[in-house]
Amino acid sequence: MLRLVVTICLAATVVAFTQPNIVLIMADDLGWGDVPWHEPLAIAPTILNLANTGIILDRHYTQPICSPSRGALMTGKYPARLGLQHLIIGAGEPWGLMANETIIANYMKQLGYDCHGVGKWHLGYCSWALTPTQRGFDSFYGYYNGAIDYYSKSVPDRNHGNVY
Repeated sequence: MLRLVVTICLAATVVAFTQPNIVLIMADDLGWGDVPWHEPLAIAPTILNLANTGIILDRHYTQPICSPSRGALMTGKYPARLGLQHLIIGAGEPWGLMANETIIANYMKQLGYDCHGVGKWHLGYCSWALTPTQRGFDSFYGYYNGAIDYYSKSVPDRNHGNVY
């Protein structure tokens, strides 16, 4: 019986490692020539190594601002279907990507992946239901708004100085 249990555990361990690791990077305001696979003068050896050993997604439609682009990436839907076609979600605004939208983290969890978010969310946070850890991510280390001062950790407000 012990041999059977050990065999099952080993088999489960082997199955767990057959799925590829997936690192999805979305960078705001990144130009075509800002990455080393398009411009050799752009020095980013770690990103270049990830690109050379992975898949580069650089032939797709994107939006000119953050929230619509992030909503489309997370859901696989056009921003107009999400109500995100015109605006970014500002600091403290009472709306966000609808909680009933299934996002990529939900799908990845169904496939047995651990999902961790790092960086900028910018899809709303007016209720906990809209935040990353309530939407399929196991953890999130970053900020919910579109911008943050990396030193003071305050959110800039163009009209009134820092919000908080």
